[in-house]
Parts: sequence; C-alpha cells; structure tokens
Amino acid sequence: MALRITTTPNRFKQRLAAGEQLIGLWSVLGDGYAAELLAGCGYDWLLIDGEHGPNDLRTVLAQMQGIAAATLSIDPALRDEVSQPVVRISHGSPALIKQVLELGVRNLMVPMVESAAEARELVRAVRYPPEGIRGMGAGLARSANWGRATDYLTHANENICLIVQVESRAGIKEATAIAEVDGVDSVFFGLADLAGDMGLDGDMNHPEVVSVVKRTAAEVRALGKPTGMLTLDPSQAEMWMAEGMTFCGVGVDTSLLIQGADALLQRLRPDTLPGHVSY
Repeated sequence: MALRITTTPNRFKQRLAAGEQLIGLWSVLGDGYAAELLAGCGYDWLLIDGEHGPNDLRTVLAQMQGIAAATLSIDPALRDEVSQPVVRISHGSPALIKQVLELGVRNLMVPMVESAAEARELVRAVRYPPEGIRGMGAGLARSANWGRATDYLTHANENICLIVQVESRAGIKEATAIAEVDGVDSVFFGLADLAGDMGLDGDMNHPEVVSVVKRTAAEVRALGKPTGMLTLDPSQAEMWMAEGMTFCGVGVDTSLLIQGADALLQRLRPDTLPGHVSY
C-alpha cells in the first residue's frame, strides 16, 4: 500500500499571526550539519540566508533536511521547541521562488521590496492558480513529499508564509501600502541596508534609523501585520521587542562562532587582540 501523508498547518505562520514573540537565529554557514545543530537550540526560527550566505538550491535543501532531522529526534509534544526554517532568497523572481518552494520551504523572506506592486507580484508567485502563477509541479518535489501528500495543493496557498523586507527609503515610504497587500504575512526591516541608503554608513543603531523604523513599524502593526528585524546586540533586541517587534533575529551563526572562539583564546592568551564582528 502506498504511503499517504496529510499536510500539517504551518505553525510558524499561525504563531506569527497570533503575535507571539518569536526569537530566531540567522544562518549563513550554508551547511546542513550546522543547521541541524542550531535547530535544536530552542530558538523559534532559523533563517537560511540565500542572499548573503553561500547558498544554492542544494545547500538550502541540505539545511531543510537537517532541520527536519532535528524535529524528528524530539518528542512530538515538544516539536515547537525546534526552530522552524525560514529561507531568505537573493531576489524575488517567480522562477527562483518556485524552485525554493518545491524544496518544502513554507516560510519565505524576500529582500528589498519597495512597493505594493512588487508585493502583489510576490504573492502571485507563491500561490497556485487561480490566486497566483506557481507552477503545478509539487508531485515531483519534496514540497508534497513527491505526491504522497495528496492534499498539498488544497492547502499550499494558505500554508505559505510570505515575509517581505523593507530596507530602503523607498520601501519605508511605501511600507504601509506593502503591508496592506493581502498575502503579505509580515514586514521585516533591514536596518543596515536602510542606514546605508540614508547615507549613514550602515549604522543600524543610528538615531535617525531607529526613529524612522520605530514609526514605520508601528504603522505597519496598526494594520495587523507583525514586524521584525535583525540585530547582533542583545540590548538592542530587547529594545526592539519592547517596541512591539515580535519577529526578531538576535544573532548570526558566523558571529557567534567567531565570538566564542575569540573569547576562549583571549581567556587563555589575554594579549590576543579580539576579532572584529560587525553586521
């Protein structure tokens, strides 16, 4: 008898919409072994970075498999304790989106969105007809367990979580219009790129950057859409969470690795100069 699998609801999307405080890590190592290790740490989500990390479809797949392995090794009652994968792609082309979704990705982040029109096209790209333009190939792919998840097409549109990044002055200007697009689940602010666009040398903690993001994020949340951001500074993370950000990245795997290695060496060899870790 052929195995039949039932599609499960996207708990990450449900928790995000409910306004839960979801704390996550950024992964740029591009390695499935590292992703499996990090997924078991207890963070709510783990972002696989296809924009700045050395990732392609195969490495994203390996990391998705690593995270799935971490999930399978834990008591089912505790599976919310394993990080849920979010994948950031390099750009929002429908062809790339289709390929990534076929890997089984359900939480997708797209960088540098600057208009409601762009956001609407992204929604169309992640949805099957008649709501969108996603090609009907799930039976060939991991997304529908190669055809075993017979209800995948029925629930796919509702289970995809689309996160758009606003990280430029143009994006800030259009942020509320972007947030109003049906199918956009969250707006994630890219503070470093925004600071660069504002001529502030990427200083994501600059008062002008903080001020404009606080104001704009509050406007987005007033429309019922959760907001998020990434920082490497725990005190900044606490500040942004207190401001109402519920989708916060609080660290990057490469930075944590460097910081841990530096701290150990400095303890044993105090004259060692610390490495420099920046966003």
